[in-house]
Amino acid sequence: MAQNKWVLEKVRNFGISAHIDSGKTTLSERILFYTGRIHAIHEVRGKDGVGATMDSMDLEREKGITIQSAATFGNWKDISFNLIDTPGHVDFTVEVERSLRVLDGAILVLCGVAGVQSQSITVDRQMKRYNVPRLAFVNKLDRSGANPFRVMEGLREKLRLNAVMVQIPIGLEDKLAGVVDLVGMRAYYNEGESGENVVEKDIPADLMDQAKEYRNELIARLADVDEGIAEKFLMEEEPTQEEIKAAIRKATLALKFVAVFCGSAFKNRGVQKLLDGVSDYLPSPGERENIGLDLDKGEEKVVMETDPSKPLVAYAFKLDDGRYGQLTYMRIYQGTMKKGDFIINTTNQKKVKIPRMVRMHSSEMVDIEEASAGDIVALFGVDCASGDTFTDGTTNVAMSSMFIPEAVISLAVAPKSKDAASNFSKALQKFRKEDPTFRVSRDEESNETIIAGMGELHLEIYIERMKREFNCEVIAGKPQVAYRETISRLTDFDYTHKKQTGGSGQYAKVVGTIEPLQVEEGKDPKAYEFEDKVVGGRIPKEFIPAVDEGFQEQMVKGPLIGFPIVGMKVTLKDGAYHDVDSSYLAFKIASMAALREIYMQAGPVALEPIMKLEAVAPEEYQGAVMGGINQRRGMIQGTQTMEGSVTITAEVPLTEMFGYSTDLRSATQGKGEFTMEFSKYAPVPRTIQDELHKKYLEKRAAEAKG
Repeated sequence: MAQNKWVLEKVRNFGISAHIDSGKTTLSERILFYTGRIHAIHEVRGKDGVGATMDSMDLEREKGITIQSAATFGNWKDISFNLIDTPGHVDFTVEVERSLRVLDGAILVLCGVAGVQSQSITVDRQMKRYNVPRLAFVNKLDRSGANPFRVMEGLREKLRLNAVMVQIPIGLEDKLAGVVDLVGMRAYYNEGESGENVVEKDIPADLMDQAKEYRNELIARLADVDEGIAEKFLMEEEPTQEEIKAAIRKATLALKFVAVFCGSAFKNRGVQKLLDGVSDYLPSPGERENIGLDLDKGEEKVVMETDPSKPLVAYAFKLDDGRYGQLTYMRIYQGTMKKGDFIINTTNQKKVKIPRMVRMHSSEMVDIEEASAGDIVALFGVDCASGDTFTDGTTNVAMSSMFIPEAVISLAVAPKSKDAASNFSKALQKFRKEDPTFRVSRDEESNETIIAGMGELHLEIYIERMKREFNCEVIAGKPQVAYRETISRLTDFDYTHKKQTGGSGQYAKVVGTIEPLQVEEGKDPKAYEFEDKVVGGRIPKEFIPAVDEGFQEQMVKGPLIGFPIVGMKVTLKDGAYHDVDSSYLAFKIASMAALREIYMQAGPVALEPIMKLEAVAPEEYQGAVMGGINQRRGMIQGTQTMEGSVTITAEVPLTEMFGYSTDLRSATQGKGEFTMEFSKYAPVPRTIQDELHKKYLEKRAAEAKG
């Protein structure tokens, strides 16, 4: 696809991201239809039972949600594109994360009625993390109460984006007929059975004043970020259409501007003009700066050149273990890759041959012989982990990894029958490889397999997939919240470990302090720090790492409630050793025992994950919904009333959220819905902490007896 500079300029790698149910998959379906990739439109929850093309899993079609990001490709006018449709549900946030990591641009889809919702904020944060230029598409303008101008205000207020209308709708709700393009000042109507004919006309007289008003605002906002437009604006000269387009493109790429498009994917309005926007304003692969880390020069930063003739650098961002083996999705940042080539994984230096290379169209594959810089392809038979970098061996570069959020919930799982044990472990292995937020561990004490993830739905989907894809029925325990422990005051330790046996003994003495570490607001308190202040060789240098290791090992399970200890600083100040009896192991044991001995004096505190909750319900149920949140120890942050429905935002402990969907439905006669995502860790109330501590002691006593 990308053989030379000219062709590369005509490539767009973009994704579609949004809050759940904003119409991302419906929009993808329309894009595929209008670009000729599919010949009939299927709805996400369609009556024909086919389901949307991009929702290729049976589960996705049944639930009407996107679970895995799906990739496809196509052409629009003279542009070739790779498109990734991502899930909106916060439980599958890693799918959005990994897609944005490799994409050059994105479309942020917003509901014309609900506007900026909680997950829109999360997606926006992810786009900012990877500096992804984006366009905004205000969808669902055919619904009653739709108002694109209010959504634009929301983008400015809630997301702090310089969002500006580049289109205004012609009619709203059931009268939505098309859009007015404010750059060229022309009206575009969608006609034909599926809106496939775009007809250009003059702007209707009743919309002329509004169009002029928003065009003036567009030029004024561009003048703030573009010198050329600013000059013309001050001279009161009218910039040309080409100048406006160039200024929007430049400001979008510099992340200083977000062009707002309008339409309704479901009603086939405005999608083709949005594709024109992708072509006009989103970057080609060569216009994004991609940074790699040179492993031969101590991870020095190097800029990847989107050039097919340079040494190969490709990044594996997603794995799919299917019927035919592992499918590895790759973004090629530099160089060219051919079928039959040997490539080297920079993580483990393994050399692998590319047996088969395909381009993906949802779950269908199109075989290709070669691909080059700027392409997104999938390879068969290349065994690796998500986040590995591949080169041709002439360069040793790794692309920076993506952000992986911490798991907040876990479950004990076991196969129902002994015969299913091998399928059970195969399934866990596959899911763990595919999804970095899905974690599997073994509880040594209870001998149970524990799975952990981003939420109830996340784990529920995987249990269901085990049953369907691996024919393995699973017994699941009660969901367990990922608590943490921390300390609240500075405490001294002074511990001597002595053991005399037949031969040489064990001796180690450690002296120092433990103290709480300050954790930034909203960050996962993962922090641990170790400082060595030992002077005069009181502890030999080779034993210092043993002390550090001992403390870290003891922090895996705190004595208060049996969860990891976080937010702690250890300062080693003094100690003693014996020429014969001291060893690495002795110092490690001494530091583990030192922490156990003084931990309860350091004011231990249990921390619980707090979720950011957004509940939406008809206005008349506001009291009932708020009452329900208060009962669950929730703190209401704010309420917003709009078009007869109320949106309540709150912070609620995850422990209290089990079974909330059923309660919300019964309190609102099935009309309420909610989304939630991890916000931060916070101390649990004292009474609950005492209860958790008591339970943990009882569990340990029972295990000791057993």
